Amino acid sequence: MVNLSEIVKQPEGRRIEFKRILPSSSDLAKTIISFANDAGGELFIGVADNPREIIGIPENRLLALEEKISNIVHDSCEPVILPEISFLTIDNKHIIRIIIYKGSNLPYHLKNNSVEQGTYIRVGSSCRLASPEIIAELERQKRQVSFDKELYYLKSSEQLNLKSFEEHFLTKSGERLTAEVLKKFELFQSEQGRNLPTNALILLSDDQLKQQLFPYAKIECARFKGSVPGNFIDQKTIDGNICLQPEQAYQFVLRHISEGSEDYSGVYRNDRWEYPVIAIREVIRNSVIHRDYSISGQDIKIAIFDEKIEITSPGKLAPSVDFSDMGAGQSVIRNKILAPVFKRMGIIEQWGNGLLIISDELQNYPDINLQWQEPGISFRIVFKKKAQTAIIGDAASHYKITRKRKLTSVKTSVKTSVKTSVKTSVKTSVKILNLIKSNNRITIPEIAAIIGITERSVERNLENLKKAEKLKRIGPDKGGHWEINK
Repeated sequence: MVNLSEIVKQPEGRRIEFKRILPSSSDLAKTIISFANDAGGELFIGVADNPREIIGIPENRLLALEEKISNIVHDSCEPVILPEISFLTIDNKHIIRIIIYKGSNLPYHLKNNSVEQGTYIRVGSSCRLASPEIIAELERQKRQVSFDKELYYLKSSEQLNLKSFEEHFLTKSGERLTAEVLKKFELFQSEQGRNLPTNALILLSDDQLKQQLFPYAKIECARFKGSVPGNFIDQKTIDGNICLQPEQAYQFVLRHISEGSEDYSGVYRNDRWEYPVIAIREVIRNSVIHRDYSISGQDIKIAIFDEKIEITSPGKLAPSVDFSDMGAGQSVIRNKILAPVFKRMGIIEQWGNGLLIISDELQNYPDINLQWQEPGISFRIVFKKKAQTAIIGDAASHYKITRKRKLTSVKTSVKTSVKTSVKTSVKTSVKILNLIKSNNRITIPEIAAIIGITERSVERNLENLKKAEKLKRIGPDKGGHWEINK
């Protein structure tokens, strides 16, 4: 049963709208079309929005308005949209409820306009004319084809520079990136005797073509002073191979947040970050894997402020994903070619596991609020500190959180773990150990690229850590992994 009193408390947004009276035929049709082109939605007529108040509709007008709504939808919308219209009553006031389900015959548009001039989408609580990029995406949804599967016809797959991708794939999967492997992952298709690359293969390449077609396939990272953008403390553009981007962005975050220390009756431990870093890493990975690469002019943005971290990815949240139920094991893949490749390389693990990882990690951080927003044609996750959160939950009587910078908190342990006779940087050793802790299959070139030092310098540091018995290599150089000694 519909609880109207609870519904009217909700803010207007992507899937819900309130109208005091029946809007004009044009406005009603645009709203219906935008819902059908997106996640579906509900329109309530007889409810004022600002301030929110149930006005109601005279009972003797309900049937006439129902017929009028049906006629407007039939006469103004194309292809056919079938709304579900019902009447609700609360406190003797009558409301018209119109339910529009997500359509399958996309894109929907105004009948008297072309597709280009009559297609509308839902952006927040408003309806906007769809751009050519959005219309193309709607048409792909109708064909059930993802953007990363589309072909590029002016260059063959053999002509692409795949060196970095080949090396990274071999290291992560233990498998050579042969033509057979590329074909298995549908990274190219053969047409008229030519092997044509998909958008996914171009994105995975280091070819100049990637920069030409996808200049915004990058992550802009920034640390701001205060709580609003403007005053930079540090910034970095990560525009290399998209396989390496998640880890590099994650390390940028770690450099600009603090690692806390727990004090259990005087026993000092360094094992708690001020933010849930496992959840943050998962969000960064998903922002790369599931972003909408068809949208030009937008990149992934990671903004670190004094009291929050924002991660914004181009493309709206999939209609069937509900962030309010993160433990449900939801899995919706936008990039159907890229995702299996990332899974084979271990960048993602199990389908439908991402939201569960985030949810589980947040259980350990009652002092952090997770918020999600949809600013424009993008999706944003915010990790925000709650006010006065120095004490953690019921454990306040047992320990308190004492924040300190990451490098300071681990400096002592690194100095004692590495032989003092070895001339190595404490900070570099800490960074290497942190990278290995988060990814025990990371390669020397990857470490060098992330930290910004030479591969030879990485090798020297690794050798010193192994001599100090803090680190060992399991298996061969290619296909093996690192293990940190306790």
